[in-house]
Amino acid sequence: MKAMILAAGLGTRLRPLTDDRPKALVEVAGHTLLEITLRRLRDFGIREMIVNVHHFADMVVDYLKQNDNFGMRIEISREEILLDTGGGLKQAAWFFLEDSGDAREPFLLHNVDVLSTIDLQRMLQFHRENQALATLAVQARETSRYLLFDEQNQLCGRRAGRDQPAEIVRSSRETRALAFSGVHVISPRLLTLMKEDGVFSIIPSYMRLAGQGEKILGFPADEYYWRDLGRPENVAQAARDVEQKLLQL
Repeated sequence: MKAMILAAGLGTRLRPLTDDRPKALVEVAGHTLLEITLRRLRDFGIREMIVNVHHFADMVVDYLKQNDNFGMRIEISREEILLDTGGGLKQAAWFFLEDSGDAREPFLLHNVDVLSTIDLQRMLQFHRENQALATLAVQARETSRYLLFDEQNQLCGRRAGRDQPAEIVRSSRETRALAFSGVHVISPRLLTLMKEDGVFSIIPSYMRLAGQGEKILGFPADEYYWRDLGRPENVAQAARDVEQKLLQL
C-alpha cells in the first residue's frame, strides 16, 4: 500500500511558526509534523510515499535526505504553483499507477497538519468491505464547512455552516452534517475519474462523483483523538496533549 502526504501549503495560519520553514517542519514536542505523519504511516505498514512540496520546498527535501527518508521510499512532487488537494493528487497520480500490480490497491491521502489516532486498519477494512471509491474520516464536531452523509454513510452534499443552505448531489431522506478530518482512503480508479484540471480541491470532485452514483463514504471517527494543527495555539495544545499522555508520538 502507498500513501501521499499533502504538505505543500503555505501555512499562513501558522505564522510566525512558518516564517522561516514550511508547515511540514513545524514541531510538536520535538518532532516535526512530517516526521510524525511519516512514522504513523510507516507503523501502519506503508513503505512507499509521495510528498507534495511548494513553500520552502528544498528544506523538506534536505530534511528527508538528512534522515535517510526514515527508511522508506519517498518521492517528491514539486508544485511550482499550489495545486490544492485535487490538483496536487492529480499531479502525483503517476506514483499510484506506476506498477500495474498495485493498480487496484487503495492508497492513503493524509494532510501533514493533522494529528490523530484514527485506526487506519479499520478504515481500510471499512473501505474494502463497502467497495468504496473513496472513504473519508469524519467526525461530529464544529467546523466551518460540513459534508452531508445519508443513513448508509454515503456522501450526498455539503454545507458551509450549520445555518447555510445545503448543496445536495444525491437525494436522501435524512442527512448528517459531519466534519472532514483530512484522512482519505482512495481507490486508484478515482484518478481516472478526476476530470478537473489545474488548481482544484478534491472535495468538488467527490461531490460530482457522488452525484453520478459513485460511492464516497464517511468513516465515523469520533472515538479517536484528532487535532488540526493549522494555528500556533493548536500546535501548543498538541504539545500539552503529549505531555499529559493524551497522545503518543
